[in-house]
Amino acid sequence: MRLSLIIFLISFLFSSDAYEIAKSISTREAPLDTKATLTMTLIDKKGNERVSKIRSYTKDSGNKQIMWFLSPPSDRGVSVYKIERKDAKDEMKMWLPAFKRVRKISSSKNSESFMNSDLTFEDLYSRELNEYSYEVVADETSEHYILTSYPEPELKSNYSKHISWVNKVSMLVAKEESYSKSGRLIKIKEFNYSKIQNFDIITRIKVVDVKSNHQTILIFNDMELNAGINDNQFHESNLKRIPRNK
Repeated sequence: MRLSLIIFLISFLFSSDAYEIAKSISTREAPLDTKATLTMTLIDKKGNERVSKIRSYTKDSGNKQIMWFLSPPSDRGVSVYKIERKDAKDEMKMWLPAFKRVRKISSSKNSESFMNSDLTFEDLYSRELNEYSYEVVADETSEHYILTSYPEPELKSNYSKHISWVNKVSMLVAKEESYSKSGRLIKIKEFNYSKIQNFDIITRIKVVDVKSNHQTILIFNDMELNAGINDNQFHESNLKRIPRNK
């Protein structure tokens, strides 16, 4: 048992640099923009399901995104857009047709659930490389690096850390655990990818709330890469304009 512990510590101390692994994840090649139709299925602990269809446009590695709910009828027209900026405040707004108003999603609202799913508004944002510190364990018996990401205090995250299982060859994240500020495991995510036009594209995400056993499954269909989306698309004025195609 002592030998196993020594091997573990050596693996930890001499594994590939954690920051470089995180950088490889953050900077992997991606399309300029993506159009997709998402199926979002919410499953409660009794197995009851609620299915939504969403049209999504993203650009600049997810730093710009706009989404429109197509169904169910009660949610049709609900939409949200975000713009993440390096040198200025991020912006996220949501159109709520039932109330006929645009809601600004401030940082104080980041812990709220996105449309009753197991994703919060914070989860919709990309993670900037330099807003986290990192540790890694490189177990020689595993095909994954185990990378822990700690948000810097100024980020004001609702999480204390994320633990990611990163494939050593592809550098793709297969699974991730997210922990509360108190250090309790609260959320588990699993990711599936497909090779589309030589890009590794996420095509399925499963999110499980550990406490409630509620699940959210996102499946990406009708993928269009490098579609030429204009920057003007990501604007409050387009929240009420559901795309006609697909």
